[in-house]
Amino acid sequence: MAIAKVVEVNSSSTKSFEDAIQTGIQKVTETIKNVQGAWINEQKVVIKENKITEYRVNLKISFLVD
Repeated sequence: MAIAKVVEVNSSSTKSFEDAIQTGIQKVTETIKNVQGAWINEQKVVIKENKITEYRVNLKISFLVD
């Protein structure tokens, strides 16, 4: 029997949504083992002077509990 847990994290990037996602997953996997999957719960952008200056994502990341 396997038990999974989900953590929710926020991550941001000045480059892209994809970079924000990669950064969030990379940070989580530094401290959590057995990461199995992730889904994007929410995406947002910060706009200044009519330009996107920051991409933000809210991720839910699942991992197996030992």
